[in-house]
Amino acid sequence: MEALADFFLTDLSLAQLLLILVAGIWAGAINTVVGSGTLVTFPVLVAMGVPPVSATVSNAMGLIAGNFTGAWGYRREIRQVKSVLKKLVPASILGGVIGATLLITLPEEVFGRVAPILIVVSLAFVIAQPRLSAWVRARAAAREKDAETAGSAADPTDNAADDATGDAAGDSAEGGPGKAAKAGRPSMPTVSLVLMLLVFAAGIYGGYFVAAQGILLMGILGIFLMANIQQANGVKNLLVAVVNLTAAISYVLVDYLLREPADRVILWEVVVVIAVGSTLGGLIGAWVGRRLSPLVLRLIIVTLGLVALFVMLRNLFVG
Repeated sequence: MEALADFFLTDLSLAQLLLILVAGIWAGAINTVVGSGTLVTFPVLVAMGVPPVSATVSNAMGLIAGNFTGAWGYRREIRQVKSVLKKLVPASILGGVIGATLLITLPEEVFGRVAPILIVVSLAFVIAQPRLSAWVRARAAAREKDAETAGSAADPTDNAADDATGDAAGDSAEGGPGKAAKAGRPSMPTVSLVLMLLVFAAGIYGGYFVAAQGILLMGILGIFLMANIQQANGVKNLLVAVVNLTAAISYVLVDYLLREPADRVILWEVVVVIAVGSTLGGLIGAWVGRRLSPLVLRLIIVTLGLVALFVMLRNLFVG
């Protein structure tokens, strides 16, 4: 029992843990609606005096449950483009390992100096998210229109035998030129080297800082993955979950194999509370998203992000 108490013991009060729970619920809901839930929980932890590295590690681990809830909700879209996961998931895992390694091996002072810059970058993604989403939707619509045009052009009406052969091919192979082409459905998207490298870089960013990696990935997938926006969002949810899980495993291994008990950075009470909150938030996120203005959510995210930025800059230059 004493070991279990040491495992969970923190200096946070019950009131603070309840506030973290509310922040976790809010973060899970925001991740479902617009992304960047970390910019809710991270500032709350920093404002409570949690060291930045502990806040990042514990927050990332706590949000994993909500990440997989979101990915499960998009399982149908993910299955539609499952072939791309063979290359993108390993790229995310490798990037997540590198990012997590940087976070847990570099001196905490380095993170304290870099984190304010990353918060500014994250806030920029949040502010630009409406324009980015609109652009991604426009590109997806253009692709679908091109697929319909290509399908019509590839459907000769003067040769019934060719039609029958094409239909059979379309039924037997994903992305084939038969009925799928006639219906205007795009073929199974491919993964370019550029896309793999960018997903790998996003994994490093996510493993190191977590915040706004979903928005970053949506921008990357929207440009370089030939899929519709719902499929891209499903892939994004899965990749974020993979990066956070990979980073979490790295955090635990380093904390319990290489660090002395007094030097460990994982706050398990925070992890558990955020995990419960983010799971609940993920489940109710769609309900919340239909009733709250995205502008209001975005303003809250930006405000909390600015709070974290102020606290970290104050600690950097004053404390």
